[in-house]
Amino acid sequence: MMNTLLHMFNYTFIIRAFIVGLLISLCAAMLGVNLVLRKNAMISDGLSHVSFGSFAIATVLGVAPLYLAVPVAVIAAVMILKLNNNHHIHGDGAIAVLSSSSLAIGIMAISLTKGVNTDINNYLFGSILSLNNQDMIISVVLSLIVLILYIFSYHKMFALTFDEDFAKSTGINVEFYNIIIAILCSLTIVLGMRMMGALLISSLTIFPCLTSMYFCKDFKHVVISSAILSSICFIVGLSISYLYAAPTGASIVIVNLVVLCITQLIHYVTTKS
Repeated sequence: MMNTLLHMFNYTFIIRAFIVGLLISLCAAMLGVNLVLRKNAMISDGLSHVSFGSFAIATVLGVAPLYLAVPVAVIAAVMILKLNNNHHIHGDGAIAVLSSSSLAIGIMAISLTKGVNTDINNYLFGSILSLNNQDMIISVVLSLIVLILYIFSYHKMFALTFDEDFAKSTGINVEFYNIIIAILCSLTIVLGMRMMGALLISSLTIFPCLTSMYFCKDFKHVVISSAILSSICFIVGLSISYLYAAPTGASIVIVNLVVLCITQLIHYVTTKS
């Protein structure tokens, strides 16, 4: 089996999938900690629906999907922040308004056009193995930008995650860094669509953080362990996908789910004993 796993790296499409998937897993896991602790985890699900709508429209128009999806997702993320401050629409309501509207627009665009089902299915269910060189370069560059910005903004994001009022009192531009978080999340979701699909991408931001919080008690360790767990689960999921010809996105989610369940079981046994 080990020889078989090593042999899969003889294929260039596997190498592309490995590089891009590993970077996206890191970005999603690290940002997921901020989202989960701020109780904004479902923003990733909302942005995935927005991205699906823009991917569908781009495919119908014959435009490069990433070139349309990235700015649309960024605008949507900022709009969700603005709607959160609206007295009439809060939290999940703001996410639902944009996500359902975008999904409806995408479905309508698909229904009025013939011959795009294959491309749309790739974005709905994920198809990381179909990445080409251009997709890989764009994904690597944007992923590195997300990681670098996150690392340089780490202390500001830490303060925002736990107490915005305290962060504001220390001179941190809360609105600016909230927008930075929203932009980083939208970039990560758009990039992850090819790997996981619109239906599964939110799992990359949620599972590693929930698992890490069972055995890590401070923010820094949760971020680091989430990144490590997410990377390991991605590698195992990709390997399972290659060995058994299973869907890559679903394999990665199932591995994350198994790890979370095992962690919960261990935590339950150790706390009861």
